Amino acid sequence: MRYEYDVGVIGLGPAGMAVSVMASHMGLRVFAVERRALGGECMNVGCIPSKSLLKMAHLRHGFTRASDFALSNVAKLPDPVDPFETIKRHIRFINERKTTKMFEKVDLKLGEGSASFINPHTVRVGNQNYTAKRFFICTGTQPAIPPISGLDSVDILTNETIFNLEAVPESLAIIGGGAIGCEMAQAFRRLGTRVTILHLDQHLLPHGDWDAGKTLEDVFAGEGIAVYNGRGIRSVASESGGIVIQTDHNETFRAEKLLVAAGRCFDFKELQLENAGVDFSDVGIRVDSQLRTTQRSIYAPGDCNGNFLFSHAAMHQGMLALMNAIAPWPVKFDFAKYVVPWTVFTDPPVAHVGWLERELKNADIPYEVHEEKYEDYGAAIAEGHPIGSVRAYVSKTGRIYGVRIIGDGAGEMINEWGLAIQNKLRLHKIMFLQHAFPAMSFLTKRVSERWMMKRMESPFLKSIVRWLF
Repeated sequence: MRYEYDVGVIGLGPAGMAVSVMASHMGLRVFAVERRALGGECMNVGCIPSKSLLKMAHLRHGFTRASDFALSNVAKLPDPVDPFETIKRHIRFINERKTTKMFEKVDLKLGEGSASFINPHTVRVGNQNYTAKRFFICTGTQPAIPPISGLDSVDILTNETIFNLEAVPESLAIIGGGAIGCEMAQAFRRLGTRVTILHLDQHLLPHGDWDAGKTLEDVFAGEGIAVYNGRGIRSVASESGGIVIQTDHNETFRAEKLLVAAGRCFDFKELQLENAGVDFSDVGIRVDSQLRTTQRSIYAPGDCNGNFLFSHAAMHQGMLALMNAIAPWPVKFDFAKYVVPWTVFTDPPVAHVGWLERELKNADIPYEVHEEKYEDYGAAIAEGHPIGSVRAYVSKTGRIYGVRIIGDGAGEMINEWGLAIQNKLRLHKIMFLQHAFPAMSFLTKRVSERWMMKRMESPFLKSIVRWLF
């Protein structure tokens, strides 16, 4: 059968962008469907605008400290720019001047409607049908709205709407203490908002180890952010000038605005996946190790498969899915064999790769903890970043199980550890790599040296050293 296109891509977030741009540059005939905006959620209402807001808030916070203002007076400082209009301007520039150029070889169906499968090789967009030899579903996720009494009758914010605010609110309540909740809490507090986090789990950032959440809680307390862990929400209601929230601890909270950051969910109704023979559930589209769905000609990389809900993981899976579609057997790529580092861009940032400490304990895997604190490193003290540490979970022989970094530069430093874990490099390899000094990444080298010094506590090794010397 002759198909109109080689590749059809549904959704142009990180995964869809990777597939469509790579495939088109390989000489394949590609069409891509995006019902909203290029870049998907990450570019327009996620990673990029949130980092812009965090940067503006960080600069303003630095100004208040340099000017010896108490944090309680932050709201009295003049705002030189409208942060939300600035974000919109940045996004427009990126989309118009940068992103669009990437799709010069792609037949874009932008803003023409959602794609619905007619059969495994045909989708309908608007009033037009398109055929392709292979399809890549890259539709991502959307904010989950928990079943809380009254929530459906209240004007709430999610990551999809919070950047459309016209002004910084006087007060903000946040349901959820994960990455989005923590980043937005600190950003809005530093912009002058009174912030309260209501969190169901026992510590912030529940997908990480407890000490990272505890560190953020201490930092947040110092900045005036109220954190209430272990709180379920009984009801939400509107009142004059704001929103009233009742918890299962018989507490009442009031705020001008309410941000719901309680996880992600899937919505595949418009895709009509059953017409294509693609299995799915409420935890995502079912894929095999090659990111292929139950229909052999259709792949589903990225958040829509529910495996790793990170933009960088989606980009990586998009690349692997396309390579798997092209490469002959046995040259295939198992997406689960690649490590997935993550970073929460608070101040200080939190990053992790590999096993969590609680996972090692639950699996009864023997491990050692080697840690270097920022407060013991001269460069960190001199630059005003004494909070945090680099902590590695390793075996006696130097196998690296996992690494947790809290502190300045964590998001950059974690990638070296990810490379080491993915390539099964042991700690001595890191120790023998010269690290630029006095960069924060020198703490990584110090961790490897600490592991080596632990080995030298052995009386047997000490006797060998004395004999050799």
